[in-house]
Amino acid sequence: MSKKLEKDWKSALTSIIQELDASQYDLMLESLQKIPKGRRTDREKMPQIIIEHYGAEKSISSIAEAMDEIPRRDSAVQDLLRPFLEKLRNKGSRCEQGQVFKTWFSRKRKHESDSEPEDVDDQPETGFRKNNIVSDSESSDEEQKAAADPPQKTSSDTQENIPPWRKTINALKLSGVLDKKLIRGKVVQKSGLRKYRTKTKVTKFFFYLGVADETASIKVMVYGKERYQQIKEGSTCLFRDVIMDESLMKVTKLSKISKTSPAHIPEELELQAQMLIYQQWPVYSIEEAKMSEDKTMLSVEGTVKDIGPVKGVNLKKQPKKKERRDFRLEDGTDSIRISMWGGDIMQLRGISSGDSVRVTNVKTNCYYDTVSLNSTDFTRIHKVQSAPVHNVTMDIIGITKANKMKAELEAELGSNVHTFVVASSLLAKAFGVKLADDFEENLFEKIPFRAQAQIQGSPLVLQAA
Repeated sequence: MSKKLEKDWKSALTSIIQELDASQYDLMLESLQKIPKGRRTDREKMPQIIIEHYGAEKSISSIAEAMDEIPRRDSAVQDLLRPFLEKLRNKGSRCEQGQVFKTWFSRKRKHESDSEPEDVDDQPETGFRKNNIVSDSESSDEEQKAAADPPQKTSSDTQENIPPWRKTINALKLSGVLDKKLIRGKVVQKSGLRKYRTKTKVTKFFFYLGVADETASIKVMVYGKERYQQIKEGSTCLFRDVIMDESLMKVTKLSKISKTSPAHIPEELELQAQMLIYQQWPVYSIEEAKMSEDKTMLSVEGTVKDIGPVKGVNLKKQPKKKERRDFRLEDGTDSIRISMWGGDIMQLRGISSGDSVRVTNVKTNCYYDTVSLNSTDFTRIHKVQSAPVHNVTMDIIGITKANKMKAELEAELGSNVHTFVVASSLLAKAFGVKLADDFEENLFEKIPFRAQAQIQGSPLVLQAA
């Protein structure tokens, strides 16, 4: 790399670092393992230190991966990165950093696509081309996250612990090759059923799964409406004759899925698998959150009350105390305690009592009659003002679940897919169906459905477009 280009990269890297908040900056440093902790100094000196330890070219791909992991995939950061990644791309993949870059760019191409699924049933003999698929997350970050998660090596992923007929998810992500072996994994999360039209104008169906084993997690795309009811969340399955398309595993009509004995999956990998489907979980009222089952993933909004001090807490299986900081959140329906653990405590920097915030991706903790919320690795606190009312047109493309009280919808707004919680009475009126026992099935017959909606925070008011 020329001196001028290195100078330009150092300037861009300085700007990228300035875009990060305190917690994101710490996460970036944690991912840059070549830099000794003693040299992890202030932001002003860090660009030079990064380049010294990684070299100019390697530092570009390392920072790109770090931004994927944090994640910071917004234009404020990516626009600074892109010119230098393009230069690496043009240089080719003759060295290690080129291979890292090649992988990164293949992820980006897949994440940024937003066209319909390929009609694989019409041309099964050709397999899958590297096709574009429907984005199914807020700001399409979900597609990016699915591809950006690096495979995790664990002590379980060894030849002596894995039978010869099976391949772990971690090994599959490392090699991209199945070798006629089976994948065994737990179905942690299932998306709503989606429709698409083939090139011959035939309506077909697909959905996504977040699957994990003891070594890693992976996103799975399943074709066919008949499989939607067969595959249950929480079940452990064997997947045979599937296809790998970059970081996405695809189940076609030629694939075979069978149930097997339950697998023990580390909690952090289950959480990763959940986040492959929805990067931000639907916003619930606090009253609804307190009625949810234990370990339900959700988001909440409200006003901060009573921020407590940092405390050390003794935990089982951990020799050292873990820091915890509690605060209360209140909305118009109820109030609840939220516990921020370990490094998540930094999310409370700049937050004061009386601030209006959205707390995303927290997990319910039910202890006898008390319900609280715990932070996760994906929890973020966003300071917000009173949410304005927006009148928008959206296409409802999927229904995650629906009962007579409420429904979770997947709706395409602009070019992105969002999840919403909607009162079933409003939904029934908009669709023109009755709140009967077959309510969910009747709703599904109506989609895709275009509607005018009023959005303020998480509530949704619908009417036919």
